[in-house]
Amino acid sequence: MRSLSACAALAWIATHEPRRGLGRPAGAAARGLATTAALAEMAGDKMPFAPDRRIPPSFAVRLALGAVGGWMLAGRRASPEIGALAGLAGAVSGTLLGRAARGPGAPAPSGFARGLAEDAVAAGLAVVLVTSARARQRRSAPRHRMS
Repeated sequence: MRSLSACAALAWIATHEPRRGLGRPAGAAARGLATTAALAEMAGDKMPFAPDRRIPPSFAVRLALGAVGGWMLAGRRASPEIGALAGLAGAVSGTLLGRAARGPGAPAPSGFARGLAEDAVAAGLAVVLVTSARARQRRSAPRHRMS
């Protein structure tokens, strides 16, 4: 739905859940940059000159971001390759279903409202992803007993 929302979620997760020694950008600067980029993507998508997400360059970037994101999010129970395939599938479905949900009149006021709804869903899913990763990290953290 929003490629850079997933990138922002990864930056927020990387701060709390380092995994497999990956060079995921973490820290306040990375979170701020990724979040700003995600907000800029949401704003830019509403512009009348925004390209269709299904044109080959846009679609290719979405596929790459989805595969890398899925690879980075693969947990201990899934291989990075399976994560990449899941991310790729998510990118395809998000691209095609998100565009279909916008309808043919995207520049019209109803298209703008649908775009805002799509932004809300993408942001909500990112929040769920980050919250879930934090809860998983808290459950797996060693507990210290007071004697």
